[in-house]
Amino acid sequence: MSDEHFTEKDWRRLLVSLGEDPDRKGLIDTPSRVAKAWKHWTSGYDQDPAELLKAFEDGAEQYNELIVVRNIPVYSHCEHHLAPFFGKAVIGYVPNGKIVGLSKLTRLTDCFAKRLQVQERLTSQIANALMTHLEPKAVGVVLRCRHMCMESRGIRSPGEETVTSSMLGELQPNLAMRTEFLALARED
Repeated sequence: MSDEHFTEKDWRRLLVSLGEDPDRKGLIDTPSRVAKAWKHWTSGYDQDPAELLKAFEDGAEQYNELIVVRNIPVYSHCEHHLAPFFGKAVIGYVPNGKIVGLSKLTRLTDCFAKRLQVQERLTSQIANALMTHLEPKAVGVVLRCRHMCMESRGIRSPGEETVTSSMLGELQPNLAMRTEFLALARED
């Protein structure tokens, strides 16, 4: 992302356009806080997924089963309304001689979630990055998220969850492996 983030002045102007007084006691520091928050919420543009996925060649030579990490937190903003969406991701892969540190799967998810997103693309980006940079035999990603654009405006349907998935490599044709991954990804 460019170095031109919204400034405090921009956020002050937004408050004025909403009919607020940015100099009132409760709002004095808001433009500064919001500028810092949005810089953090969009910090994924400055991250390179390849750098996050440094692999280990040791420990995986003989391992050819699914490795699954569940309950990875997802916090993002929808590109249509800039409204938050949040939930959890499940990521699984079958190594092909290389493994990645388990925390890297959370970092990868965070990298793509900290960009303006749609859930469908976020799901695909995580799966494709793993497939490209780790070169496993198979990758599966499932995201379950709640969207504030649906819950707080429009249809106003609180609690609905959107579920997206991406299955790559051997997870596409191998029904037994796909079934195993989806069983491991299922919430208890």
